[in-house]
Amino acid sequence: MDIQAGQHHDESVGSVVTLDLAEGEKLHVLHPQQIIAYRGPSSGRSDKLMNIKGMYRKHKLIQADFTGACRLIAALPPGFSLKMIKLEGSDDLLYDFRNLFWYSSGIQMRTKLLSMKNMLFSRDVIKMKFDGIGHIGILTQGLVCQEQLHPSEPIYVDASSVIAYPENAKLELTVYGNHLASQHMNYHFKMTGHGTVLFHAGEHHRRLQQDMNDDGVIKRFLREVIPFGGVFIK
Repeated sequence: MDIQAGQHHDESVGSVVTLDLAEGEKLHVLHPQQIIAYRGPSSGRSDKLMNIKGMYRKHKLIQADFTGACRLIAALPPGFSLKMIKLEGSDDLLYDFRNLFWYSSGIQMRTKLLSMKNMLFSRDVIKMKFDGIGHIGILTQGLVCQEQLHPSEPIYVDASSVIAYPENAKLELTVYGNHLASQHMNYHFKMTGHGTVLFHAGEHHRRLQQDMNDDGVIKRFLREVIPFGGVFIK
């Protein structure tokens, strides 16, 4: 396997990702409309209908299979990044299918039905788990962060930012800090367990931009100190 990915950013107009496939290597692309250039034999691309499960999860009908040697160039919208993750056959992470951009040959996907508690917390019914050895490409908003879980010492992660977490992880939906802090934050996942959690920072980048562009110190002060001030004070 010799998949190589390179990404070039320009935050105002988006980014470009280059994927180089070695001879005989196969890549399954779930967002083929983002491929803007291709170098290789015409027969190296073969589109097909997704299965029903894929259509439901991605809200799309077509996936494209590319066989190397070839080069793909994909365009990503402003604020999006591609994270390439190498899987060694013992991956324990559960992913949201919506974040999956591509996966290589040798990788199989399985659906994992969440527990009723985790369904309520994550507002999702099914997560994806990958088996095999290869690579996957994950679409994220902003940069990707990775933190190690501990069996007894929790980490709090903004629930809207989580990309993937270990199947063994224990989740609780909560806030933290004192009374004022807990009124002015999104719900967080309180996580313990083994392995790593992946999360992205895109949404918070936009919030900071809004805060910096927002005029009026008094308005900002009132939004912070009044419960639900961010909703009522525009």
